[in-house]
Amino acid sequence: MKIAQVTPLYEAVPPKLYGGTERVVAHLTDALVDLGHDVTLFASADAETRARLVPVRDQAIRLDPAPLKSDLAAHMTMLSEVLKRADDFDVIHFHTDMVHFPFFARCADKTITTLHGRLDLKDLPGVYERWPGFGLVSISDDQRRPLPRANWKATVHHGMPGELYRFSPKPEGYLAFLGRISPEKRPDRAIEIATRLNKPLKIAAKVDAADKVYWETIIKPMVDGNPLVEFVGEISDHQKSAFLGGAEALLFPIDWPEPFGLVMVEAMACGTPVVAFRCGSTPEVIEDGETGFLVDTLEQAVAAAGRAHLLDRQAIRARFDLRFSATAMARRYLDVYSDLLAKRPFAEDPVTDVVTPLRPFEGKSFAAANL
Repeated sequence: MKIAQVTPLYEAVPPKLYGGTERVVAHLTDALVDLGHDVTLFASADAETRARLVPVRDQAIRLDPAPLKSDLAAHMTMLSEVLKRADDFDVIHFHTDMVHFPFFARCADKTITTLHGRLDLKDLPGVYERWPGFGLVSISDDQRRPLPRANWKATVHHGMPGELYRFSPKPEGYLAFLGRISPEKRPDRAIEIATRLNKPLKIAAKVDAADKVYWETIIKPMVDGNPLVEFVGEISDHQKSAFLGGAEALLFPIDWPEPFGLVMVEAMACGTPVVAFRCGSTPEVIEDGETGFLVDTLEQAVAAAGRAHLLDRQAIRARFDLRFSATAMARRYLDVYSDLLAKRPFAEDPVTDVVTPLRPFEGKSFAAANL
């Protein structure tokens, strides 16, 4: 199958530091290549991929030192490049929210769009009503709630390559917080949980410009002078195994409808249990009492973090391998692509231009029969 992957341009693929969507695109792309498919990645030139790379910007936007830049212009340039090559692909998989809809209306039936963000925004329903021909993939069932009538084709949970994360059977006794310093991520709750338990807390997080006031006025005063709390700052993929694997538990004390929460899966890959507030996607990711604990109050979170060391870390890693590997994610997306292709009565040979009927399923999946 000839597949195009179209990523946002804010971070490298995979990101050098913090970043979720581009990291998922990187792992999905490589897994599809490993499964034998012909994949083209449209991304910035600093991408690292096993696919064919079409560079559309010299580097990702966020770490570009240029003081003046236009993210809209960068994405329009990329979409123009994808549109020029659209006939080269069986499936074009977008990860760019809805910005491509006006460009690709004529060939919407060969596209899949994964939505990676929150969908409870005022202006979104009108967009998905105006362009209903684009098939959508959610990253959790909960993510769909604000747009129940959108053209949903599937839910595909994120996956990560297991070899990127080192299993750690013996933690070092601290609690961990990994993500962004922002009100919806609630690092203040993490600090409170650790303080009540008298356990060390390590915070590895970036501070966006939009959250600097929150950091300076709320979180930094809670960190400064607190001997239990260590602010590590933003870390890369190469540092995550040690950081997450050394933790007795990952604290995920969110206060918003988290569409997925990739850090929960990263922790599980290291064998580290997750204490997560029951919000957004967390009940779909965490198996309560098996891979972590789901809580509703701060008191419950304190109690859960205090008994997280009792969970079987080897079993947590095994659940990651079964549910959240990059290969498992890629196979689920191949089913989505196959469903898309199955709606076409004929397939055109890309070499000879001969139109022939698609092969029957013969008891196999469409992917196995025709790919």
